[in-house]
Amino acid sequence: MDNLNTHTGASLYKAFPPGEARRILDKLDIHYTPKHGSWLNMAEIELSILSRQCLDRRIPDQEALKQEIAAWQATRNAMVRPMDWRFITEEARVKLKKLYPTLKE
Repeated sequence: MDNLNTHTGASLYKAFPPGEARRILDKLDIHYTPKHGSWLNMAEIELSILSRQCLDRRIPDQEALKQEIAAWQATRNAMVRPMDWRFITEEARVKLKKLYPTLKE
C-alpha cells in the first residue's frame, strides 16, 4: 500500500459505521510501500534472483521444488541485505529525458 494519508485505518471509519470499520480493519495486514523504491520492484528483483540462483535447472517434483525454495529463502533471509538502488535521479533525467519537463529560462 502506498503512503497516502487516506490509506489508514481512520479512513475506514469515515467510510463505514464503527463496527464494520473495525471488522474490516481486523482482517487487514497493511504493508506500506518503502520510501526508497516500490515493493513491486523489490518483489520482481527477488523473483529474478530466485530464478537465477535456484530455479535455473529441472526440478523433478513439487516436493523437491518446495524444499529447494525453502532452503534458498532461508539463506536469502539470513543475509539481511537492504536494496541497493543504483538508478539515481540524475541518471533518470538523462535516460528518461522525454518524461521530464524542460524548463525555459
